[in-house]
Amino acid sequence: MSNPRSNNTVAIDSHALGTLNYIRASIEAAGAFAVPGIAGIAMGVVGLVATLVASVPGFAAYWLEIWLIAAMAAAASGVLFIARHSRQPARGMLYRGPARKFVLSLCPSLLAGAVLTVVLWDAGLSSLIPGAWLVLYGCAVLSASMMTNAAMVRLIAMMGGLFVVCGVIAFQLPPRWHNLALGMGFGVLHLLFGILIGRTDRVE
Repeated sequence: MSNPRSNNTVAIDSHALGTLNYIRASIEAAGAFAVPGIAGIAMGVVGLVATLVASVPGFAAYWLEIWLIAAMAAAASGVLFIARHSRQPARGMLYRGPARKFVLSLCPSLLAGAVLTVVLWDAGLSSLIPGAWLVLYGCAVLSASMMTNAAMVRLIAMMGGLFVVCGVIAFQLPPRWHNLALGMGFGVLHLLFGILIGRTDRVE
């Protein structure tokens, strides 16, 4: 004959375990950020426009200025969409901390890219700038992927890895192909993964 007190103990223990699992999952969710796919799409569009403008013969000599302007425009649009995404009522305060951590985790590699741009330009090694940008941005994205939620971390990490690959390839290409390499990275990869991330976000 079963002991009622024993059955009650098992039920209470099971309920407590379920509650602890729920609390742990909530804490993990609170520390992860859902990247808005529209941010990647917007940045990809900016990258494609920069590629087209820099490919015009009359503007080809100003490729660095064009891409610097594009970088500022893409960064501004990305931060804008991330901020708007974080303020959605359904997400509330939960995502403001993780969103800030996501953006800040990008900064060290991006700062290194800015410093190297100046150094390489002054040294007359501007042909190395596209590869350096792609590699360092890829490293930034790989670092930031650790701040994203479980559904997106693989996509973000994959995008970062592909940026690094594009950068390595860019180092091997002659200068006439550098604009295309930048377009493949900052244009095509941003656009492609922005669409994929947006689909993942909608499923969630």
